[in-house]
Amino acid sequence: MSTQSTPILSVLTEDLLIRVNEKLVQDSDRKIWRLICKEFHRVDSITRKTLRVLHVEFLLTLLKNYTNLHTLDLSVCPCIEDGTITLLLHRVDHSMWARNLKFLNLSRANGLKFSGLEMLVGACKGLESVDVSYCCGFGDREAAAISGCGGLKELRMDKCLGVSDVGLAKIVVGCGRLERLSLKWCMEISYLGVELLCKKCLELKFLDVSYLKVTSDWLRSIAALSKLEDLAMVGCSLVNDVGLQFLENGCPLLQKIDVSRCDCVSSSGLTALIRGHNGLLQIDAGHAISEFSGNFVECMQELKNLNAIIIDGARVSDTIFQTISSNCKSLIEIGLSKCTGVTNMGIMQLVSGCVNLKTINLTCCRSITDAAISAIADSCRNLLRLKLESCNMVTEKSLGHLGLHCALLEELDLTDCFGVNDRGLERLSRCSKLLCLKLGLCTNISDTGLFYIASNCSQLHELDLYRCTGIGDDGLAALSSGCKKLRKLNLSYCFEVTDKGMKSLGYLEELSDLELRALDKITGAGLAALVTRCKRLAYLDLKYCERVDDTGFWALAYYSRNLRQVSNHNVELGL
Repeated sequence: MSTQSTPILSVLTEDLLIRVNEKLVQDSDRKIWRLICKEFHRVDSITRKTLRVLHVEFLLTLLKNYTNLHTLDLSVCPCIEDGTITLLLHRVDHSMWARNLKFLNLSRANGLKFSGLEMLVGACKGLESVDVSYCCGFGDREAAAISGCGGLKELRMDKCLGVSDVGLAKIVVGCGRLERLSLKWCMEISYLGVELLCKKCLELKFLDVSYLKVTSDWLRSIAALSKLEDLAMVGCSLVNDVGLQFLENGCPLLQKIDVSRCDCVSSSGLTALIRGHNGLLQIDAGHAISEFSGNFVECMQELKNLNAIIIDGARVSDTIFQTISSNCKSLIEIGLSKCTGVTNMGIMQLVSGCVNLKTINLTCCRSITDAAISAIADSCRNLLRLKLESCNMVTEKSLGHLGLHCALLEELDLTDCFGVNDRGLERLSRCSKLLCLKLGLCTNISDTGLFYIASNCSQLHELDLYRCTGIGDDGLAALSSGCKKLRKLNLSYCFEVTDKGMKSLGYLEELSDLELRALDKITGAGLAALVTRCKRLAYLDLKYCERVDDTGFWALAYYSRNLRQVSNHNVELGL
């Protein structure tokens, strides 16, 4: 009796294929899916919600294929201009691709002016979020074009230096439903523009005025925003305690405040702010406050819901850590970079009460030893990020504790930690979920230690081996075999690396950012072997690689179609 096999695709309905497709998270997996057959490609086309275009010449074809987009990212298409938009709207039925579009990223699209923006806004009626950050030609006329997005809820205009109060006025009148606005580095914005903003955009929940000439008058107006939850004022040198006192009785829903690098703010101003907002969730006062008064420490007892505090550069004491430990049980992040007065005892007190900490920054806290790191590992079992740059007394002992107890650790910075060695990396390699590992200036590690990391940390996305002079070709061979997801790698001044190592790196197909500065043993042949396989390279540093000749650069030009920046000697080219 003969039986006839049934093709599997005939029993997989479109609904089932869509559900399978939605499970694919990695871009590489989605690419493989599209290439399997026409039906899989069609399913990908109708389900794709996000599109990031790398080459403007493919834009028309892509928008014909993907008609259900919610997000369109053109931030890496610097060549896009008004003519491109005209062609796009005439050649492609925009009623298809533009109808569902909610989020549009035009960051660094310097060629796009008023005419192109006006046409784009007119076609995309449902836009809710637009990013035009770092568009050097973006001025008041372009802001007027954006004001046509009546339903806009989020707008980022970071470093749009041509926008003045006139352009901001156009936006706030036309986009009265704005909830999130970033004006970072928009230096022509003054009090007049912000005053109008605070009168018209009453739904505002997030406002970033970092690096602007914010004064107490600004904060008096901002205090009237009854729905504001998040205020960022990084590097606002005119902000002082008087301004913060205006906020004490305003912005009743305020949850996050960032006054980092505000030189005129003291703990008195921050105390007033806390007094009026004991429901604060996040405070960033990094490099703003030199030391904390007794009143501030007393006020911190009221911050029962605080989940993040950044006080980089401040003078601290064990008393502060004891207060935080006893009262801020919900804390998940603390920043203590370059703080003076951080001791083992203080850290032990901190983690004894704040067991939910996920991010700890102890950069340049040079008094910290294995005792403190071991206490962190024992108490904070959900730790995700730990920064220990220049903590020179950290040794293999504390790395062993991290390996045993911090199974969820994703990011670890051990830059300039002299005590880190191969034995320590072996113990650390138990942290198999590591995504980012920084070992720059760790001169006591070798290929052996790198082998341990490569064998167990297969999820690694970023690895910094700057000036790790014990690393050579054997370590890179292990890396290329075990860390297939590596995207960013720094090998600058690893003098033992040769063309053989470059050939090994060629097997890292997802590598996009590579620093090879001063590798005097690699040649054009090594570079060619690398780029022949590494098709995703976007940023490449070849400064002081004296033996790389035209052979390598010809291969680079031919194979590296995604290359955006290459540095060679004293020349840096943006492509």
